[in-house]
Amino acid sequence: MSSDTIYALSTPAGRSGVAVVRVSGPAAWDGCAVLSDGQKLPVPRQAATRKLFDPKTHEILDHAMVIGFRAPASFTGEDCMEYQIHGGTAIIDGVLRALSSLPNHRMALPGEFTRRAFENGKLDLTAAEAIADLIHAETESQRLQALKQMDGALFNLYEGWKERLARILALMEADLDFSDQDLPEDLILKVAPDVTDIMDEIKKHLSDGRRGELLRDGFKLVILGAPNAGKSSLLNKLVQREAAIVSPIAGTTRDVIDVHLNLGGYSVILADTAGLRGTDNDIEAEGIHRAIHRADQADLKILLFDGTKELDAQTLSLKDDRSIVVLNKSDDPDFKVISEDNEAVKISVLKNEGVEKLIEQIVLSLKEIVGASDTPALTRARHREALENAYAALGRSMTAPLPELAAEDIRMGVRYLGSLTGRVDVEDLLDMIFRDFCIGK
Repeated sequence: MSSDTIYALSTPAGRSGVAVVRVSGPAAWDGCAVLSDGQKLPVPRQAATRKLFDPKTHEILDHAMVIGFRAPASFTGEDCMEYQIHGGTAIIDGVLRALSSLPNHRMALPGEFTRRAFENGKLDLTAAEAIADLIHAETESQRLQALKQMDGALFNLYEGWKERLARILALMEADLDFSDQDLPEDLILKVAPDVTDIMDEIKKHLSDGRRGELLRDGFKLVILGAPNAGKSSLLNKLVQREAAIVSPIAGTTRDVIDVHLNLGGYSVILADTAGLRGTDNDIEAEGIHRAIHRADQADLKILLFDGTKELDAQTLSLKDDRSIVVLNKSDDPDFKVISEDNEAVKISVLKNEGVEKLIEQIVLSLKEIVGASDTPALTRARHREALENAYAALGRSMTAPLPELAAEDIRMGVRYLGSLTGRVDVEDLLDMIFRDFCIGK
């Protein structure tokens, strides 16, 4: 436990009805005694109103709601105090300045409250990451995923694998170090099916189409089509503002324009691109090259066609199972019904007709990408890398020429899984060895 007592404004900066200042550390309650200038300290975990005073001038700072928490029953596992003060800038500055004058008090570093919670065993790493995701959640899907992770969905999965591997490793270590004990013969062969089962479960978890990362980081959605098909107009309609320049002059859009938006509870990065056509203009050609490159990276493509013309071959060549075909200008008398593509969504951006249906189709496609699964999803590249390393280590253990090498590979698998939650302890392995075997009697 740190000897420093840290404090910080926990609500956004600026004026508000209420602002919350959080304090954590061994002097948190002493600091409250000083700021309340001799008033009775609040009962732990019960809100109380107190006047706060400047410790130097003894002038009143504010009438505050004060809530105290005694270690270890707090978010950080330390003594904590929260001051709910009026959200005026002068009041916030005054309270923070008063706290800075107290002995052993200092401003908290970014994320330090959550780090102390982790170090004091109140959170694992996946839960700490979930708190960050929850703070930054902008959509319903991001909020729900972060809450599941914070409630232990990933922790339980990863710790379960680590526990099973640790038991296998305990058997292998006992076989190597205590060969005089009554242990099964051909132990490696007997534990191999259990290792294989864990590998299969990890592989399935890794093969999730990156749905957790897509929900967290946002789906890449790109609008593609020939010049003047209405791509920029459609983007503006979807984001409900003039994000892209609209002009009847072909080739107006030369670069990729990215806009973030919420579609049906999903975070989407929507890209408008240069019109696809043959050109001798080097700048426009580079824009088209970037459009095609973005199409290759997209999670979902909107292939937009001018419904008054034949489908252009260059846009049509990009069609695959990640595509939604859209025919624009359905209000035009020259609009053509394309019999070859009954699934095409017909819209008029100008008249705002069919756009809602297009949004529904986009959301449906995003749901299909995410899929339905009871298994918690990977949310970060760190998780994926550790699991890939664990899977590789377990694979090596299955073909290791010596039991000692197999055991070392299993041990590496345990450590990689432990790094996901931040809980890697050799004592766990020793406990299993001495609990499960009659060693040292």
